[in-house]
Amino acid sequence: MTTLIPPRFLFRWCFPVPYLADYPGDESLPELPPSCALPSLQEMDGVRDFAEWRLAWNESGLALMVDVAGKTEPVQCDVSAPTSSAGVHVWIDTRATQTVHRATRFCHRLALLPAGLGRHRRQPSAVFLPLGPARSEAPAAAEAIRIASTLRDDGYRLQAWIPAACLHGYDPAAQPRLGFYGVVRDAELGLQALTVGPPFPYESDPSLWQLLELVRRAPVA
Repeated sequence: MTTLIPPRFLFRWCFPVPYLADYPGDESLPELPPSCALPSLQEMDGVRDFAEWRLAWNESGLALMVDVAGKTEPVQCDVSAPTSSAGVHVWIDTRATQTVHRATRFCHRLALLPAGLGRHRRQPSAVFLPLGPARSEAPAAAEAIRIASTLRDDGYRLQAWIPAACLHGYDPAAQPRLGFYGVVRDAELGLQALTVGPPFPYESDPSLWQLLELVRRAPVA
């Protein structure tokens, strides 16, 4: 029997995100511990995840790590078309406005590509993408984002540090909740959305995004 409405659509999700005081440091981006992982929701629809998300935060910004597994072909990223490229796609609303259907100036869209740059097209990249006509203040240049990727035969691991300066309105003390949505696109494995995918207009409608609760609890190592 076909389900017209995905079970994940029936709930409003709020994910606690642990606090990492000294992240990221001056060296390479540290791995986020398993206690930073978001729960798997695709299982509600009888689908297995091919990507695991981990998130952490502090006053200086947001940390993200995505691990993709199950591939048999190299990841193919198109830096000339980041909107539709394979990779990690993130939407963030620093005001968690879930009652409006159009993006505000506090909404951000970011494409994080694990490959595609460099002589051998194996270097990662980050780019902010336009999001709705209401966007009047552009974020800082994506060059401020620290990004790293490890390419494997069966997939990749992508890590990113998004500084607070890149997120207009980021103020965890006053706004400890963020609107958040995430999608992993892959030509071989398909599309894994945090909750609902197409045909729902998650790319432009913040009311479909979920919540991150920025908690002061440190992650378990």
